[in-house]
Amino acid sequence: MQVIGVDVSKEKLHCAWLRDAARRQVRPKSVANTADGHAALLAWATRVTGAAAAELHVVLEATGVYHEAAATFLHDAGCHVSVVNPLQVKRFAESLGVRTKTDRHDGLILALFGDARRPAAWTPPPGEIRQLKALLGRLAALEQDFARELNRLETARAEPAPTRCSSRCRRCWMCWRRRSPGCAGRSTTISTAIPS
Repeated sequence: MQVIGVDVSKEKLHCAWLRDAARRQVRPKSVANTADGHAALLAWATRVTGAAAAELHVVLEATGVYHEAAATFLHDAGCHVSVVNPLQVKRFAESLGVRTKTDRHDGLILALFGDARRPAAWTPPPGEIRQLKALLGRLAALEQDFARELNRLETARAEPAPTRCSSRCRRCWMCWRRRSPGCAGRSTTISTAIPS
């Protein structure tokens, strides 16, 4: 089986086909993390390795949601796909004495990890589960936004803002923000400025 390590980012997939594990020789390739880029990755991998999709073992790190589209595409194409824990790969790199952290080196380390450990195959969750997961993530984000806005409203009610200065000082707002006594006049507040 031919091992290909893929370092995933939001915009790019940095791939490395492991030609010789003993010498750490790889053939790198970088493609966009889009549907066209996924197809280009599969075409490149089958061309340079001379192997069919079923003979390719693609190893990716779990990177939030950015790896899911590529992993699903490669799985549907018939590749053996492994999505691994980034901490395991980091510890593996440390055991090899590798300290370099670049996209090209990450692809190499993932390919070496796949060759040495032969991680288990990954299967994508059903479409309904993926959709539910996305909706739950969006709901959690909206709940956080709502709580943040409630806190802002509570803070605004606790500190009434001055409306104008009796001496018509143009610096009143700045004086109030800085809490400085430099304002010549007295500022008045509106208690009904913020609705309850």
